[in-house]
Amino acid sequence: MSEKKKGNPKSNKSTGLPRKRFYRARAHSNPLSDSHFPVPIAPSQVDYSLHYPHFFPSDETCNENCNSTINPEASILKPHSKKIQFADIGCGFGGLLISLSTLFPETLMIGMEIRDKVTEYVKERILALREANPGQYQNVSVVRTNSMKYIPNFFEKAQLSKMFFLFPDPHFKEKNHRRRVISPHLLDEYAYTLEVGGIIYTITDVEELGEWMKDCLEGHPLFEAIPEKELDSDPVVKLLSSATEEGQKVARNGGQTYLAVYRRIAISGTENGE
Repeated sequence: MSEKKKGNPKSNKSTGLPRKRFYRARAHSNPLSDSHFPVPIAPSQVDYSLHYPHFFPSDETCNENCNSTINPEASILKPHSKKIQFADIGCGFGGLLISLSTLFPETLMIGMEIRDKVTEYVKERILALREANPGQYQNVSVVRTNSMKYIPNFFEKAQLSKMFFLFPDPHFKEKNHRRRVISPHLLDEYAYTLEVGGIIYTITDVEELGEWMKDCLEGHPLFEAIPEKELDSDPVVKLLSSATEEGQKVARNGGQTYLAVYRRIAISGTENGE
C-alpha cells in the first residue's frame, strides 16, 4: 500500500478519512466475468511488506504504479514467519476489518474486494487510520481480486483461521446461483485454505440465501455447525451485524439477519485434514 498523500481532496479535512461519496460503485459485480488485475501465481509471491510494512519492513518504496499485492521478484521473498490468518471475502468498505484490527492487533488480516473504487476507499481508510493512530491498524490490508477464482493463489493450505462472508450478493435468479460465493465446490477451496478448527462466518438479510449457505455448509463433510452457546461467547459474532455498512442499514430498517457459522473439521481418522 502506497504512502498516504497529503491534502487528498477526497478525504475529510478534520478526520483525514476518505469520503465514501468519491468511491461509490455498483452494489454488485459479476464474479464470473474476466477482470483485468494482477494475480499472484502462488501464495509465496504475495509481498507482505507492501501490505504490512510495520511487520515486514522493506528498503524499497512502492510508488503509485506499484502493485499492492505482488512482488515481481518473487524468488527473493523469504518465507513469512507471520502469515495472514483472517480473510474477509467481499469486504465492502472495510468496516469489519477495521473492527477486527483492534480486537486482534497481532493477527494479520486482509479484505478481498472485486470492485476497484471500493478497494481504493479501503486502502485510503487504512492509511488514514494508521497515520492518525500510530502503531494501530498495521495488521490490516486489502486487495482487489476475484476471490471466487483466486483464493488458492493467495493462501496456502491450512493457512487461515477465520473467513468472513458478510451480506454477499444473493443472485436471486436461479440461473445465477452459480455466482454465489458460498457453494459446494467453492467450499472445497475454503476448506483447503482453512486450518482444522478454523471458522467460516456467514450472515445475510435474505432468508433464502441464508438457507442456501446453511445447507451448503451442512452438506459439506469438512464443516460442522458451531453450537449457539459457543457463538454467544465469540466476540466476533457480535461484529457481524454491526460493523459493516450493510449490517447497519439492515438494523436501521428493522430487518432480520440469518447467521450460519461453521467450523472446519478433519477428515475422519486424521488430525490435520489431509
